[in-house]
Amino acid sequence: MPRSIFLLLAFSLVLNLGLAQEKVPTVPLKKLNGETLSSDSIQNSGKPIVLSFWATWCKPCIRELNAIHDWYDQWQEETGVKLVAISIDDSRNSSRVRPFIASQGWDYQVYLDENQALKRGLNVNNIPHTFLLNGQGEVVWQHTGYMPGDEAHLYEAIQKVAAGKSLD
Repeated sequence: MPRSIFLLLAFSLVLNLGLAQEKVPTVPLKKLNGETLSSDSIQNSGKPIVLSFWATWCKPCIRELNAIHDWYDQWQEETGVKLVAISIDDSRNSSRVRPFIASQGWDYQVYLDENQALKRGLNVNNIPHTFLLNGQGEVVWQHTGYMPGDEAHLYEAIQKVAAGKSLD
């Protein structure tokens, strides 16, 4: 067997076994009160985490987070999932985030990625961009954009991850 085919097969096997899953990079984020925290402090006791990249000016982001909000309590009860909304509003607009969240009634954890280090670290190009992390903090699913009903697909993935099932 030619070496290149062997390497391709070996790499495919590693990906299929989940051994090459991406971890969230360790970068500084800000809480809404201005305190700094590290992205590696985002944990959920071994249960799934949804990271949702959004901005106050992004209408599809707001629609997605509002749609998830309608179901979030039920999702938490059934799977233990935690949603963390990562605002990419820059330092000029970040003061608008707290009042905006209050006006929406969201009870998600919200952090500011003002310098967009986490956005760059996870190769987020367009928002909304939603990541699902397993209990070990590994990215197991991601989706960009939002269309009504996308939250149902996200919840199906959350249920599988919470049950320890593969997303294949």
